[in-house]
Amino acid sequence: MGRKIGACLVCGGDLKYLDKAELMACHICHTEHMSNIRCEDGHFICDDCHIARGIDFIVDSCLSTKSRNPIIIAKTIMSFPYIYIHGPEHHVLVGASLLAAYANSGGEINLEEAMVDMVERGKQVPFGVCGLHGCCGAAVSTGIFFSIITDCNPLKEVEWQNANTMTATALKTIACHGGPRCCKRESFLAIEAAVEFTKDLLGVEMKLPKHIVCDFFDQNFECTREKCKFYPNDE
Repeated sequence: MGRKIGACLVCGGDLKYLDKAELMACHICHTEHMSNIRCEDGHFICDDCHIARGIDFIVDSCLSTKSRNPIIIAKTIMSFPYIYIHGPEHHVLVGASLLAAYANSGGEINLEEAMVDMVERGKQVPFGVCGLHGCCGAAVSTGIFFSIITDCNPLKEVEWQNANTMTATALKTIACHGGPRCCKRESFLAIEAAVEFTKDLLGVEMKLPKHIVCDFFDQNFECTREKCKFYPNDE
């Protein structure tokens, strides 16, 4: 078994990655899934149960905010107790924050319909995909965002190219900062990339803070501290 990666939602014990995926029954809904993640006492929580309480808050927050700043939207959502330090809820959170800021910045979308699509698509991106599949879910979430706002599907030409380029741009930005994974850092990096990409291609200008500061580093066992561009600087 590998390093500690978080706390079990059942017992509070350490979560760890297994060397190989195993068939496990979710402790909450009892459905069976192949997974590399369980706690030391054997508890496994499926992605749907992990994110269930957080998803409604993500949607409600994004539908009610008037902010044009997706970082502020995302950080507000991240402060909710059921948005954990790491987890697949970020695969919805990133794109949802961008959709809300895009709509508030003049982007022509039906935000309620877009949010339904964002949740449905984001929930399909599994926990641990960054290390186990080599494609961070925060980057995928920006691609989902761009696919929704441009009405992309697999048969379109320019829209298909742009949605994939969006994901690639965010993923390269994330990869250049190195590991280990941090869902907060990756979310901030992905959102920054998406704001610039959207401005350049569509002319819709969302806002970003002058300096993004992480408020969650003390919850992350693997935080790289001063190596991270979002780590607080007391100077």
